[in-house]
Amino acid sequence: MQRRRFTAGLAAAGAAALGLPLARAQAFPARSIRYIVPVAAGGGSDLVGRTVTERWGRALGQGFVVENIGGGGGAIACQTTAKAAPDGYTLLQGYVATHGTSPATRSKLPYDAIKDFTPVGMIGATPNVLVVNAALPVGSLAEFTAWLKKNPGRASYGSAGQGSLTHLTMELYKQATGTFAVHIPYRGIAPAFTDLLSGQTQAMFPGLAAALPHIRSGRVRPLAVTGAARHAALKDVPSMIEAGFKGFDALQWYGVVAPAGLPAPILARLNETLNASLQGGDLRDKLAAEAVEPWPMNPDQFGTFVREDIARWTRVARDRKIDLDA
Repeated sequence: MQRRRFTAGLAAAGAAALGLPLARAQAFPARSIRYIVPVAAGGGSDLVGRTVTERWGRALGQGFVVENIGGGGGAIACQTTAKAAPDGYTLLQGYVATHGTSPATRSKLPYDAIKDFTPVGMIGATPNVLVVNAALPVGSLAEFTAWLKKNPGRASYGSAGQGSLTHLTMELYKQATGTFAVHIPYRGIAPAFTDLLSGQTQAMFPGLAAALPHIRSGRVRPLAVTGAARHAALKDVPSMIEAGFKGFDALQWYGVVAPAGLPAPILARLNETLNASLQGGDLRDKLAAEAVEPWPMNPDQFGTFVREDIARWTRVARDRKIDLDA
């Protein structure tokens, strides 16, 4: 009884300190929540958002209205969210582009990925995978590195676009190995795969979900996945870290952020229910379709993760002289 009274007292004190009536904090959410996905409908990010909010809405007792706002590499969606009232009724599915690579590669980004947002929680992550055209005479990461060194200027690699994770991950690999390959940026991952499959380019570092159909068809060969451990979908493929590339934990990740200044009681409710949803086996199975592994975090942990990811890619962008706004 004393413990319950003490906990209730803390909640009341926190709400009062923020100028938020306790009754209002306890009543949240009283209506549906706007959930902004910063890409067009139909892609992997959109599927993740709709899958998560379906389960999350049941945990909150209120539905989500998913709104796709594309354009500007996610910048328009980020600005829209940052300008919204910090009341918990507007959330953004931030991901590695909006809160990782774009802040690192754009010196004139029209939002601050840290100051303009409140971290709510992580959804999950999927690795990238280094793949090569099946005709290339290499069968391992070590052989590919050796081939690049023996054939300077002969190789090119595709990416989903300048400053994308597929671009920066390969640049990180080139920096770590002292190798060279010409970067060919495309407008999306699909056309990049078209040229890789035809042999116009030799390698790429796509997200695992996009690569799996081509790996299973035998038209590309996987050499390594990013992250610390092997992935269940490619049990015979080593991780970059396992292969000796320390700190090579680049990930395609998805999380949730709110406008800056979100009251603590509302933040706590959103985080707790999000994490509870991620523990459900049905949601885990649905996210597996995009090779996404749920990765629950509290707001502080997620905020630290975002800052470290921005710092990682900022170092790469600086070392490789990548500034898309220069």
